[in-house]
Parts: sequence; structure tokens; C-alpha cells
Amino acid sequence: MAGSTYGKLFSITTWGESHGAGIGVVVDGCPAGLPLDTADIQAYLNRRKPGQSRYATQRKEPDTVALLSGVFEGKTTGTPISLAVYNKDHHSLDYRDIASYYRPGHADYTFDEKYGFRDYRGGGRSSGRETIGRVAAGAIAAKLLHELGIELHAYATAIGPVQIDRAAFDLSESLRNAVGMPDARAAKAAQAHLEQCMKQQDSCGGIIECTITGMPAGIGEPVFDKLDANLAKAMLSIGSVKGFEIGDGFAAAAACGSENNDAFTIKDGAVTKRTNHAGGTLGGISDGSPVVFRVAVKPTPSISRAQATVDKAGHKIDVSIKGRHDPIIVPRAIVVVETMAAITVLDLLLGNMSARLDRIRDFYR
Repeated sequence: MAGSTYGKLFSITTWGESHGAGIGVVVDGCPAGLPLDTADIQAYLNRRKPGQSRYATQRKEPDTVALLSGVFEGKTTGTPISLAVYNKDHHSLDYRDIASYYRPGHADYTFDEKYGFRDYRGGGRSSGRETIGRVAAGAIAAKLLHELGIELHAYATAIGPVQIDRAAFDLSESLRNAVGMPDARAAKAAQAHLEQCMKQQDSCGGIIECTITGMPAGIGEPVFDKLDANLAKAMLSIGSVKGFEIGDGFAAAAACGSENNDAFTIKDGAVTKRTNHAGGTLGGISDGSPVVFRVAVKPTPSISRAQATVDKAGHKIDVSIKGRHDPIIVPRAIVVVETMAAITVLDLLLGNMSARLDRIRDFYR
């Protein structure tokens, strides 16, 4: 299957299926000398692990990572890093009936049309479980970015109709509640909304915001590999993401230029902006301000409420999806958004090292 590799200089190739032997990733382009062990990666995988609350699938997977190559005596060697997570609790029989029909909101029909057949056990490669490889690779990218003073934090700003109060924003709170919201009151209201969805055998979506701080100005290419364009591709490659915006995003369409433009000023002897409507990029290149973007995550398509569909023979039928599914994708997708952003930023940072002759000359002198 083409399209399983992302990145140019820091590249990742994910592999595996939801109900196969395991899921994993090969990371190429990580510089030698980065201190790295399984604990660094496991900390991120634990954030997307199933079964951590009643709002996540109850599939009991430890998601323990195995580090197979690319590290020696606790440091990266500069060669490909291979990581694997072996599946332990896959109930493939739960999906046997799915082989004969197309689930609404899933990739069943499109996979059949593309390949002529599909792995119907949990969706195969289209399963959200594929993101394990992304998160494992992104953990490495995030650690390398930390060495450069760049930090990434993602969190939920909306669950269904419930939105956070910016005045009550507390990043640490997002790590304490089951829905990943940086506002305790909003988190409580969101959980009440989720309970209603579950009673009605339904699901809901939400919005995830990510903030990247410590970004130097000048990262990103001016045409096809813009920082914001690459972030958009990375985010929209996540199966459940249906929308992307950076800075003021769609709200900028209703603003005047005098409102939307970020005025420049000098602070501590350096150029900076008074506001950040642009979300940290100008012309697709980072401007030194925090990079702020949001993604819209759709409701989980697997719901037990009856839905109309058709089977492969063309008959109209009603289906109720069986199995263990998240009533909401957002809380477990937060770390996926964060780590895919880390991979994107690191790849562009490495590419930027060849942008100026004076810096190449300084490096090789």
C-alpha cells in the first residue's frame, strides 16, 4: 500500500493492522546521539491507550512498545529506529458480519472500490489503531524538539456543543480529566453530554487545539512545503479529522485587514508581533510567535444505534455496530495531533539547515 510514509528528512513509515500481529513504525533520519529509551516513547503511548475511562474503547491492550533497532547504549545511532506494539486483545469475530456490508462513516466501501477486497477486522489499516506508530515516532520527534527548546501541547477546546472558557484556561487540568479539556467546569459539562450520547446509543465529536512554543522564525518553505500547509496535511491524514485552521482560521474571513493584520514591534531588541491572529506563520514560514492551530474531529462512526446501509449484494439493510468502540475519539486523539505536529515541525527544521549559504559555511568551517 502506497502512502504509509510521511516526512522527507525525518521520515516515518507506519505498518500493521488493527487485528493483525501488531502495529509499528520505522523512523529514519533521527540524528545520532539523542538519549532515548522505551520509557520516553511509552509515556506518549499511554496517553492514547484504550480502556482508560468509560469514554474510551474497553479493548484491553497494554500497548507496550518494543524498541527493535536504532539505539545503542541508550542513544540513537543515526540509523533507522524500528518500534513495534503487539496486539494482545483483538476480538476479530466481533467483526465477522462486517465483511458483507458497508458501515456508515467508515472506509469499508472506499477500500473495496480501491483494492477489490479489504481487511474488515476493525478496519485494518483505516483503524484508529494505526496511530500507534505515529505516536511512537512523534515521541522521538518531541524529545528532539525539547532539546531545541520547542514544546508542543494539545488539548480539547470543545466536546460536542460544550466549549472551554478561555478565562478559565489551565493546561494542567487537561491532564487530570477524562476528556482532555483545560477547563474543569467545561470538562464536567462535556462528560454529562457524553453520558447522554451513550444513553442514546450515539457518539459525538469535538475540537482539538495545539500550541507550539519556542519556534524560531524562518521555518517552513514558501510554496508547497509551507509550515501551515504541512501541518494541515499531517492533521488531515489522521482518520477522524475533518477540518483544520490556524490562527484565527475561518474567523479571519469575517474580519477586516486592519483587524486581522498583526502589527510588528520591537521587544527586548528583537522583532515581535503585538497580536497573533496569523497563528505563528506568515507566508507559510514561522514568524517566531507561538504556532496555534485547531482540528475538527468527527463523531465516532461505530455506534450501536441502528443505521441504514447496503450490503455487498446491493440490498438495503439496517445495522447496529457491535464490538468495543470509543463513544468519542477526541480524548485519545489529542496525543496523535501533538505528535504528528512534532514530526512535521522537526522535518521542516532539519530541512531549514540548508536554506542559507552563510550557515552552511559556518557549519563546515
